[in-house]
Amino acid sequence: MTAYFVAQIRIDDPAEYRHYLDACDAVFARFNGEYLAVDPAPTVLEGEWPYSRSVLIRFPCEADLLAWYNSPDYREIVAHRLAGARCDSILVHGKDEG
Repeated sequence: MTAYFVAQIRIDDPAEYRHYLDACDAVFARFNGEYLAVDPAPTVLEGEWPYSRSVLIRFPCEADLLAWYNSPDYREIVAHRLAGARCDSILVHGKDEG
């Protein structure tokens, strides 16, 4: 079943967050994910939205998503993202045909 990583991000320290961005694509490329959206200014349709960036990544399955997210290389660089931004992220299961 397809799995999606959804992140809502409010960058508080752009320099610290830049350390994450500089390394994340090299780590991400080793996994089966696909960036579907990276929006630096999402349009709020309802409610409050204290974020400045939204990210949507698709993986073929939950195991692939978790392999990326829990990999030692990603855990090392995610510290920069968490130090430089407020991040709320979730794993969402897709509605696969079948």
